[in-house]
Amino acid sequence: MMTNKEILARVYQALEPYRSKLIISMVAMMGVALCTGAQTYMVKDLLDKIFIEQNKFYLYSLTIIVVFIFGIKGLFYYTYHFLLERVGLSVIKDFRARIFEHIHIQPLSFFHNYPTGTLISRVVSDVTLMQQAVSSALVGILRDFFSVVVLMGVVFFLNWKLALFCFLILPVAAFPIIKFSKIFRRLSTKAQEETAQVSNMLYETITGNRIVKAFNMEDHENKRYNNQLQLLFDVTVQDAKFRCLQHPLMEFIGGVAIAIFIWFGGKLVIGGVMTIGEFFALMTSLVVAYDPVKRIGKVNSTVQQGLAAATRIFAILDIVPAISDKPDAIELPPFESSIEFKGVYFHYEDDTEALSDINLHVPAGQTLAIVGHSGGGKTTLTNLVPRFLDVSKGCINIDGYDIRQVTMRSLRDGIAMVTQQTILFNDTVRNNIAYGSLERSESDLIKAADAAHALDFIKELPKGFETIIGEGGARLSGGERQRISIARALLKNAPILILDEATSALDTESEREVQSALENLMKNRTTFVIAHRLSTIKNADRIIVVNNGRIVEDGTHDQLLAHHGEYEQLYNMQYH
Repeated sequence: MMTNKEILARVYQALEPYRSKLIISMVAMMGVALCTGAQTYMVKDLLDKIFIEQNKFYLYSLTIIVVFIFGIKGLFYYTYHFLLERVGLSVIKDFRARIFEHIHIQPLSFFHNYPTGTLISRVVSDVTLMQQAVSSALVGILRDFFSVVVLMGVVFFLNWKLALFCFLILPVAAFPIIKFSKIFRRLSTKAQEETAQVSNMLYETITGNRIVKAFNMEDHENKRYNNQLQLLFDVTVQDAKFRCLQHPLMEFIGGVAIAIFIWFGGKLVIGGVMTIGEFFALMTSLVVAYDPVKRIGKVNSTVQQGLAAATRIFAILDIVPAISDKPDAIELPPFESSIEFKGVYFHYEDDTEALSDINLHVPAGQTLAIVGHSGGGKTTLTNLVPRFLDVSKGCINIDGYDIRQVTMRSLRDGIAMVTQQTILFNDTVRNNIAYGSLERSESDLIKAADAAHALDFIKELPKGFETIIGEGGARLSGGERQRISIARALLKNAPILILDEATSALDTESEREVQSALENLMKNRTTFVIAHRLSTIKNADRIIVVNNGRIVEDGTHDQLLAHHGEYEQLYNMQYH
């Protein structure tokens, strides 16, 4: 758990680029504080010189001075308030960008540990809470600090004995602020955890709405969601209870302090030691000075929420990517010769072994089909090639280069993928096909769409290539979405291709179209094909059977059938 000092130190680092604006705003704050002090001091002359002595010179001059001071104060107020708001918003923008970038350099295992809803909550909710805290802390606490210092200076100037009395009262006023800080921090952390759960459930039920409807689980999901909302409600009500209690408690402490001051000050006025003007100037200064102390109490909850949010944000930013480029990583030259797995093992974080002693030599231009039962390690094996996962032992070489010694950008530039779960973006057809190849020409785009058997249906869309396809390609059929993803891979024109069950979710007619598009895609490429439907890989140059993380058979379709082993069993299960 990070301490407040560590959190504030890191927030201060984030403020470094905006130091000049902060200095200007702090000067303006001091200007506001001095004007406030001048306003309270003028109460002395207002009463003594105008109302008691009835001095006309003071009547005219003080009127002009009041207008001048209020005008200057307003100018200072606008300057510091706007600058600090701008700095606060800039810092939040920077943090959102940093979190977004940091998330995208993490390996696949990171996303297994952090649900999508939780990450969205970090970027949106937690950063918003941090924004409010940064703004409140910068705008409120610094301003109030300067105000208290100047006003206490006025009090010391007028009567130092009463000023010392005020300093005895301040620790009493600070006690509830410190006490409530711990409560607010604990409740805020809990509230943010429950908010992340609300985001998770919302994301899951929206993205899985088809299954919810298919199984008539609307009432069940409503109940689950309402239960989660109740947990969040209970925590926020607790927070509200203490926030509402803090203000009247601070008011009561202030009331007691003012009552004692009136008693002491009144005795001094009656005894002739202090004038009425001095008494009311002191009284005004103390009342005005106590306002910032109360405001600190009010923003305390917001600040504690921000500190708790900052803790969670820094926890994400402090995660070192498990897979990254080595400092001396080189560029991988264009692929020419072969891909080789040498004694490759892979196990997950919980030490579950997914692959064991994989030895495989795939020459350039070969189509290698990978088959086997679900959970056998097929997808894990292909995920190692683009370093979505890293080998636990052994190595993978491309043209003799260990892929851990080359930059991930140069490695992935040479690999294209088409997966069972087609990932498309809520953008135009054009931008989805050109994703990763934005510099390619219009003619290249059309050729890729044509080779993917997608050009005909694209032309029939309302705006052709400029049609927005909806979230995840919702406005397209399964076969159309898959052909868009094939066109994307064709346009990338990478020499290494990974097909992960690219046709398993399609009907027969769509599969025929997609299979034809895939054949165009596989031409002159080194291809890894994962397929449940063995009919799609009969013509592969080579087939390996993976079972429990090991390669148990290796050969062509005919050779493996003649071997009468596991491949034959898989084949018979589908066709007999």
